[in-house]
Amino acid sequence: MSGPAKSKIELKNAKVYIHLPDEATRSKILHIDIEHPMINKIILPKEATYAAGKNGGVFIGLKKEMIERANKILKNKGMF
Repeated sequence: MSGPAKSKIELKNAKVYIHLPDEATRSKILHIDIEHPMINKIILPKEATYAAGKNGGVFIGLKKEMIERANKILKNKGMF
């Protein structure tokens, strides 16, 4: 993992869970949940994207429309 960098924006208070199968939440398979309001504005519910493992973590690739939403959010927040 490369750690902090000038080009990285840390998402404070992001919640990451290993979610076990659970009838109460209708989770049928083991998976990983990453929850944060900004992520939910970039990757909308039911949208699919690409993830791959990397040293120290995971890389989540964004599709063109997701990148456009992310750029708009970051520009509005004065981060880009």
